[in-house]
Amino acid sequence: MFDLITAGHFTIDLIFSPKIASPQPILGGPPTYVSLAARTLDAKVSVISKVGGDFPNEYIAWLNANGVDLSGLKLAKDASSTSFILKYKNGERRLQLRSRAPRIFQEDIPKPLRARAIHVAPVANELSSDVVNQLQTLTDILSLDPQGFVRRFDEKGNVRLMRWEDPQILEKIDIYKSSFDEIRMVTGLTDLRLAMEKIQDHGVKVVIVTKGMKGSTLFFEGRFCDVPACRPRIVQDPTGTGDAFIGAFLAEYIRGKDPAWCACVGSAAASFVIEGVGPAVFGEKKETYMRATGVYKKGLKQLTA
Repeated sequence: MFDLITAGHFTIDLIFSPKIASPQPILGGPPTYVSLAARTLDAKVSVISKVGGDFPNEYIAWLNANGVDLSGLKLAKDASSTSFILKYKNGERRLQLRSRAPRIFQEDIPKPLRARAIHVAPVANELSSDVVNQLQTLTDILSLDPQGFVRRFDEKGNVRLMRWEDPQILEKIDIYKSSFDEIRMVTGLTDLRLAMEKIQDHGVKVVIVTKGMKGSTLFFEGRFCDVPACRPRIVQDPTGTGDAFIGAFLAEYIRGKDPAWCACVGSAAASFVIEGVGPAVFGEKKETYMRATGVYKKGLKQLTA
């Protein structure tokens, strides 16, 4: 039994930004950032993922050394791992798919695997509704980041967002987390509150929309809550902040904590990730809670009916 399992592809990222002088391939993907953020809060974590023969052995060793169980990681030796080029400029991100690992199928899910929460986080449409259906039977809390479902790729791998709505999947979800652009693609609505209410109409308990340095908005128990972003000491690389947010959020949520507090912890975890390049910086548990407490005190003023 694990506390949290993340389902989706690991990635090999090449990150370009004014802050990075010499871009080098670096480990990425939701299983990395979600798992490591939850680990800093003492959660027992695992993954369901698939990589190609080009996935470096040092990545596997590093993940193992950092407490990430890889019993659900499948290696497709004759295939490539999922890889992205990420380009940051003037606060905007451009994403280009370089290669894509094989899809994750029901038979790729280890039969003994169970978790208090499972986070469904595709990056390139690698998970099907059948896989999500099976994952629901392995947990009491199913979480979703739909980013990989709303992405489409042209012949050069350039990413654009497209409309996606799958009630069959949404009706199985307890926790929903996405960006504002992504929730627009899922609901077809441009009004934030109406979009979040539409997601909750499917039976979702907590709806979260992250807004970068503008913080996040939650909708749960019939109320909206604005949670400010936790300010990092320095800004190096925003890659993985949304994944770190939900990893820390879920680590607290499975312990029965209030969703507003969980979001503050998520905001704190994300702030540490920004201070390094790739998955290089995650705060200690005590540091994360200290930052979260500062966000919580500030955020209480922004609760709305």
